[in-house]
Amino acid sequence: MHPRLFSDSKPTSVALADVATNRTITYRELEQRANRVAHALRSLGLANGEALGLLCNNCPEFMDVYWGAQRCGVTLVPLSTRLTPNEVVYIVNDSGAKVLVVSAAIADAVQGVATARAAMQGLEHLLSIGQAPGVPSWDTLCAAQPDSPIGDENIGVRMTYSSGTTGRSKGIRSALVAGSPIQPNPGAGLFGKLYALGPDSIYLVCAPFYHAAPLGFAAVIQSLGGEVVLMERFDAEALLAAIERYRVTAVQLVPTMMIRLLKLPQSVRRRYDLSSLRTVIHSAAPCPIPVKRAMIEWLGPIVYEYYAGSEGNGHTSITSEEWLRKPGSVGRAVVGTIHICDDNGDERTIGETGAVYFSGGRSFTYHNDLAKTEASRNPKHPDWSTMGDIGRVDADGYLYLSDRKDFMIISGGVNIYPQEVESVLVTHPAVADVAVFGVPHPEFGEEVKAVVQPVTWEQSGTALAAELMTWCRTQLADLKCPRSIDFERVLPRGENGKLYKKDLKARYWANA
Repeated sequence: MHPRLFSDSKPTSVALADVATNRTITYRELEQRANRVAHALRSLGLANGEALGLLCNNCPEFMDVYWGAQRCGVTLVPLSTRLTPNEVVYIVNDSGAKVLVVSAAIADAVQGVATARAAMQGLEHLLSIGQAPGVPSWDTLCAAQPDSPIGDENIGVRMTYSSGTTGRSKGIRSALVAGSPIQPNPGAGLFGKLYALGPDSIYLVCAPFYHAAPLGFAAVIQSLGGEVVLMERFDAEALLAAIERYRVTAVQLVPTMMIRLLKLPQSVRRRYDLSSLRTVIHSAAPCPIPVKRAMIEWLGPIVYEYYAGSEGNGHTSITSEEWLRKPGSVGRAVVGTIHICDDNGDERTIGETGAVYFSGGRSFTYHNDLAKTEASRNPKHPDWSTMGDIGRVDADGYLYLSDRKDFMIISGGVNIYPQEVESVLVTHPAVADVAVFGVPHPEFGEEVKAVVQPVTWEQSGTALAAELMTWCRTQLADLKCPRSIDFERVLPRGENGKLYKKDLKARYWANA
């Protein structure tokens, strides 16, 4: 299972279609382009195990670089296009990247990186996809290379940096695997079976490749011989149009995208033919039960959910039919074994809430952060690891997540999980997005604060705040309800669906 195999067996089949430019790339072309990348990286002096930074928007060249790095033993480090120059400097230095490839399509980022280059201590080469003033051309370098395989192929890996929702982002490193890059891909086999993916799949990517899931699933599809359809960014109606135009069979969403799709007028949703869809996968953030139920009612029982992370230490999965029997669950483990533990590391009984650990999955470390790596291990079972979530498991082995441990509110000694409150508030028709967290309280330690992004800014104010308070009290115990509600025009949410509460919460704790 590797694109090279399909460059031989079905060379003219489409490996990637770019919605923005109408470009298509066949499997033969993908093979040639990836080989040129591998030769280019060797010409720059990159050896097995060394790091390559990639700061790039969603474009076909991203997959060229991915497959080129994968076949020349390089550690690919995708960087978010939303990073500041200082954050780019930090990741380049932390990862030890010797080469950084940037996309001229994100001109501000390129200019900022070029200006800050002197601070990137080990960086030897900065190159640009597309024309960027003063930056050597990646395209010219690759065009001059042979399209045949390099002579010393070795399997490469990816090191994804965490989103940094609770602190500075850290690289998630897996052990290097030696050998030919053309070898069975266990992940492709597993995901193919779980989510009905295969050589006839047409998979739509609508989230940034620099996140683990969009890039990982695109690689799975091309490992299986399917077609990847690429959108540069998510737009609700444009996504429906792309499904109809390309006869998309599979798409991966995050709950924020699902909410925006559901808030489209019925007339818009009915305008597009979605009959080709066989698989809708969602993950990355908690999904409110009413939102998930509405998606199944709209599209049918083709909605799959999973819980996993870049750490790769575990993976749960659940079908629509299972979820309708177990609403709110993220499924049973298909990789690793789940353990729910207390703060001492002891396993809790069925139905009790605690930290979610996995055993038996992939081992990982946080690059250059021994303390964080050790904190992710169970104190009594060092081979059990956690991604920092809290949850419970029922008698049938289904996992239910409560929240991130770092976001839990302790008010008067009572544990309150913001995710539960957010799931209620976001279903109000006037709410586009919401963040709930604890703020200082002189008697109880913390109290519940909600910050709401209204559908229209004109709705914000005391009347809507009072209405939302009442909305919460009809569905939640009083102690869980917000004691105050503020409004923001836009909340800091990443394109991978994760809500960045760190800076928002810091405003309220600055003078505590």
